[in-house]
Amino acid sequence: MEVEPANDAPLIQFDQEEQHGPRIQGNNALVITALLANYEIKHVFIDSGSSADILFGETYDQMQLRGAPFEAVDTSLYGFAGEVVHPRGIVSLRLTLGTTPLWKTCLLKFLVVDIPSAYNVILGRPTLNAFRAIIST
Repeated sequence: MEVEPANDAPLIQFDQEEQHGPRIQGNNALVITALLANYEIKHVFIDSGSSADILFGETYDQMQLRGAPFEAVDTSLYGFAGEVVHPRGIVSLRLTLGTTPLWKTCLLKFLVVDIPSAYNVILGRPTLNAFRAIIST
């Protein structure tokens, strides 16, 4: 995968029309639609407080990915309502953010977890760093 110089990277912005869910006055969550492994995935939560990128098991199963092997995971996750979560594994997938002509694709590692969620994917700091993203409200 090639690394783009900082000045050649496209500027990707999400405006009010691209955000999903109810808009209540105050601090709303940033929820977007993204292209993951060539699937359009809705209800993607951007969480700058998360140290991992999460793909929920139900979403992974619906994508019916072939040839995307899991890497073993020896650790558990903590923080989802206080319980311990044991991931199925790690899967490497291409994530595209933005739309033509301003888009960028990165190969990222997602922890696949089997817990219920209102979201299909949580994009945390690994993705924000890979895309050199800055969150501002």
